[in-house]
Amino acid sequence: MTEKPIAIVTGVGPGTGAAIVRRFSAGGFRVMALARSAELINRLAQELPDVHAVTCDVSDEGQVHAAVCDIKHRFGAAEVLIHNAVGGGWGSFREIDPKMLKGNFEVNVMGLLYLAREVAPDMIDRGKGAILVTGNTSSIRGKANFAGFAPTKAAQRILAESIAREVGPLGVHVFYVLIDAVIDTPRMRARMSDKPDEVFIRPEAIAEELFHLYGQGRSAWSFLTELRPFRENW
Repeated sequence: MTEKPIAIVTGVGPGTGAAIVRRFSAGGFRVMALARSAELINRLAQELPDVHAVTCDVSDEGQVHAAVCDIKHRFGAAEVLIHNAVGGGWGSFREIDPKMLKGNFEVNVMGLLYLAREVAPDMIDRGKGAILVTGNTSSIRGKANFAGFAPTKAAQRILAESIAREVGPLGVHVFYVLIDAVIDTPRMRARMSDKPDEVFIRPEAIAEELFHLYGQGRSAWSFLTELRPFRENW
């Protein structure tokens, strides 16, 4: 067991996920970094203090249960859950493989359900805790060629709101961060090399805002927060 609060971060990749792990580690948390691939999370665990790599596919209920139970047994119950794992893909509703929509739903929506059901009971018992979900504008509008993705993010936002309305009065802060931007990663820079710096959102800025929202006083909790670069057309 540890005196440090426990943060579980899902979908830890080289962009937003890694930035969240770094920020919460710097903020005094013992961070459980979850990802399907062990390579990056193992590096973060070696590089940062009190960061632990946990291989887990959040779309698999059994894996989620096993991972959270092991974390609780080894370190204690989670103070914070950050569901950053995302299933994505693009295409017309006439062309997409329906399996893509189903797979994205499993990660974005069912993953949140599985995780929240595992961590919420201890948060409710303590009368405190936070469940953070990273989302985007697909959760509020269904643009063309987003048929395999937008429906799952909309469902994710509504599920998060449903959870928030249930556990908020019990002391658990749930919020959804809507990211309206291209996240600044090497892969996206390569794909959009003609775009100016001002249209990209830095992963570190997202992580900083998540940490700020976690620290909100109970008299002024947010649920839906939108983040976008100043040059973003919205």
